[in-house]
Amino acid sequence: MGNSFGHLFRITTFGESHGGGVGVVIDGCPPRLEISPEEIQFELDRRRPGQSKITTPRKETDTCEIISGVFQGQTLGTPITILVRNQDTRPQDYDDMVQKYRPSHADATYDAKYGIRNYQGGGRSSARETIGRVAAGAIAKKILHQVAGVEILGYVQRIQHLQAEIDPNHVTLEQIESNIVRCPDAAMAAQMLTLVEQVRDEGDSIGGVVECVARQVPKGLGSPVFDKLEADLAKGVMSLPASKGFELGSGFGGTLLKGSEHNDEFYIDDRGETRTRTNRSGGTQGGISNGENIVIRVAFKPTATIRKEQRTVTNTGEETLLSAKGRHDPCVLPRAVPMVEAMVALVLCDHLLRHQGQCRLF
Repeated sequence: MGNSFGHLFRITTFGESHGGGVGVVIDGCPPRLEISPEEIQFELDRRRPGQSKITTPRKETDTCEIISGVFQGQTLGTPITILVRNQDTRPQDYDDMVQKYRPSHADATYDAKYGIRNYQGGGRSSARETIGRVAAGAIAKKILHQVAGVEILGYVQRIQHLQAEIDPNHVTLEQIESNIVRCPDAAMAAQMLTLVEQVRDEGDSIGGVVECVARQVPKGLGSPVFDKLEADLAKGVMSLPASKGFELGSGFGGTLLKGSEHNDEFYIDDRGETRTRTNRSGGTQGGISNGENIVIRVAFKPTATIRKEQRTVTNTGEETLLSAKGRHDPCVLPRAVPMVEAMVALVLCDHLLRHQGQCRLF
C-alpha cells in the first residue's frame, strides 16, 4: 500500500501529522549491532521543526522511543519499532481545509483516491511522516559506516537562483551544520538566509536543490536492469515530500557534452585498484557502484501551504479563495538534508545486504 520501502533492509512508516504519533518498523536489521537512542536522536534533531527561525515554529522535541528489537544496547535481528509521539498539535489550524483544497498539495488527490482524508496537517502527506525514515536511516548509516566506512553527507546546494559551488569530495559535517541553512559555503548561506526570510515575511515559500554525497561506497552494489542502484536511489529520494527532480553525477548537464568529454577514463591507483580519473558517472556504471563517490542532487519545490491568498475549489465543486493557516516551512531545504541522507542510507544498506547475500556466499 505504499508504506514500505526496501527488500532485505525493509522499513514501514506509520502515523499522521496530527495523530498520536509517527514512527517506523524496521525489518531485516542484522543482530548484534550496537545502537542507542542518542544516535537516532541526533539525526531526528536535524530534521525536527522549530530548530531555527526559517523552519516551521511547531514545537516538537521529536523524542524517539525504541519499542522493540533492541536489548541491552544491541539489535536482536527482530523487527525494530521506533515511535515519536506528537505533542504540539493544532488541528484547529486546518478547519478551512476540511473542504478547501490547498493548491499543489495532496488534498484533492487523496480525496480522489481514498474518498476520505485526514485534513489535519495533511495526515500521511505531511513531511512529518519522514520522521520514521530519518530514524531508520540513522541505523542504516551505522551499519554502512561500521561495515564499510561509508560516510553520507547532504547539504543545500541551491535556493532558487542562489547556488553554491561545493566540492562533494571534501565537504564536512561541521561545515554543513555551521549555519541554519545547511549550506557549507558561509557567504552564500548568508545570502540564502536573507532570501528565505524575505519570502517568509511575504507569506510565500521557495524551493531549491539538495546535493548528497556517499563516500567510500563498496564496489558492486546494485543489480542490472530493474534494480539499478541509481534507479533505487531515484525512487527513494523522489518519494520524499516536495521532491520534483533527481540527478546523478553529471545529470542533465551531461547532455551538453560529447562522449569523449563525458566518459570517465580508467586508471590503476597505487593500491592496484581500478579507479576513474573523473566522476561524471556519479559513482555508478551499469547500475552498479564502481567505488567512486556517489553524488546525487534532488530538486524540491516551494512549500505548497502558504499564507498568500490563492484561488482553489472545495470538495463539493465550488470555486473559492484560501489563505492557509498552520505552521509551515518557508523553505523545506534545510530540513530536507537529513531526509535525503536517510533515503540514500536506506538504499545503500539494503543493497549492501543484497550483495552480501547473492555474491559473498562462495
